[in-house]
Parts: sequence; structure tokens; C-alpha cells
Amino acid sequence: MRLALPMLALADMDARPRILVADDDFQLLSVITRALEQDGADVVRASSGDELIERLAEGPYALVITDISMPWMTGLQAMHSARYLGLSTPVIVMTALKGEEIAQQVAALGDNVLFLRKPFELQELEAAMAKLLHPKEEPARRAAAG
Repeated sequence: MRLALPMLALADMDARPRILVADDDFQLLSVITRALEQDGADVVRASSGDELIERLAEGPYALVITDISMPWMTGLQAMHSARYLGLSTPVIVMTALKGEEIAQQVAALGDNVLFLRKPFELQELEAAMAKLLHPKEEPARRAAAG
């Protein structure tokens, strides 16, 4: 399945948006990577929280998509560290964990963060990306679709 990523199109046709995807679930990491690359994104992958921090230092990125539960350091810990250092890149946080405390921790990362509960469909990821990257266009897009 392909994701529609017109929201990431850049004026320079040679440029590809860089997206950092972090998850210790290799299968999900591969599915997301493949879908984003098919739509022209340059995807950088990480499989642990500490690797996520290393890759963030190699930015900039148009978007970060991270799981919460990963070895060595959680995605939340890594993103809190990044925010502390001034990184304001939009983030989609994925998790299968449940509970209000998790949602509150994600919300503490700021306004340009969305929470996506696993399992999810790629269309849900696409909608989250559109909402984060083009928030002013989202209401018009919903009206046109409805």
C-alpha cells in the first residue's frame, strides 16, 4: 500500500523529505519505510531509543515517527531529550500501550505531536502526517472528502 505524501512535496523537485522512523519491531519499521519510500521520502531508520537520539543529531527531518517501547531508551525519553535540546520537528508517537498516563506523556512533548495507537492502518498514519505537516489545510481536506 502506498501513502499519499503530497503534503511533503518540496519546491525543489530533486529534494526528498527526510523522515526518521524508529521502532524495534522490524516488520512494522519495514512496512512504514517501504510505504514512505514509495512516495518519495528519504527514510532514516532507528531500532532503539539511543539510536533515535544518534539519528536526530544527523537531522534535520521533516518528521519523526517513533514507537514508545524500545530497548535502551524509550521513544518518549529520546523525544523529551530532543525537545530539551531545542528540536521542534513534528512527531508521531506510536504505541500499543494503553492508559491516560501515556497520552499525558505524549502531550507533554508539545503541540506538534500526535499519538497513534497500534495496531493502525497506513491511512491513519497518512492522516496524522497531513494533520501535523499541514494543519491549516486539514479542515478543508476533510470538508472536500466528506
